[in-house]
Amino acid sequence: MKRRIHGFPAGGEEAGRSNFPGRIPDVTGVILAGGESRRMKSDKSLLPLDGARFIDHVYRVVNELFEEILIVTNSPHSYADLPCRKVPDLHVNRGVLAGIHSGLCHSRHARAFVVACDMPFINPKVVRAVCAGTVAADVVIPVQAVGMEPLHALYAKNCIAAITAQLDAGEKRIASFFPKVCVRALGSEYWQDVDPAGLSFRNINTPDEYFRLRCEAEVHRFVEQQRQACTGD
Repeated sequence: MKRRIHGFPAGGEEAGRSNFPGRIPDVTGVILAGGESRRMKSDKSLLPLDGARFIDHVYRVVNELFEEILIVTNSPHSYADLPCRKVPDLHVNRGVLAGIHSGLCHSRHARAFVVACDMPFINPKVVRAVCAGTVAADVVIPVQAVGMEPLHALYAKNCIAAITAQLDAGEKRIASFFPKVCVRALGSEYWQDVDPAGLSFRNINTPDEYFRLRCEAEVHRFVEQQRQACTGD
């Protein structure tokens, strides 16, 4: 039975790791790092930005927010320095939909916040807004004017059967399984106050996009430094 998309109102295991205050309960943080990067011609997760790799920026925020963190990758050695569990695709060479599927299958929790490794400006407040929308929905997904953001969204294990059916049918599009589950859209009014430019959802696919992103990072860092100088933060 098809379900409509509704507007929504407002790691691996480290030894001895505990759920300290401030972490989002009962949700696993999943970082997708299995992209082929054909147009970029290099591994996007390892690209440098502000003295760290893209995936380091993403991991820092995800580690702040979730007790369990998974990196979905078929090259775990590339992230040996990140203290979380690395899990492989269960459907090899089937794109990001297979990555979401693997993250859900390996997650200890009933829900997983899934983010791509090439979103270095991920904002913890935006993530919290997405994860607050867990009731009666299988997918909670931010929506901008340009469309949905499926690689910065919350998924429930209830999606596994629908995703598996799409993968078995040869489908790779993330949204292909949405008609089979309950999807709730999170409009920009619920996150634009903390991220008015939508930087959380910025990713890169080409060298030109990477160059522009680095320029934006310089501007963003300057503005933040000016803000802190004025407020004393």
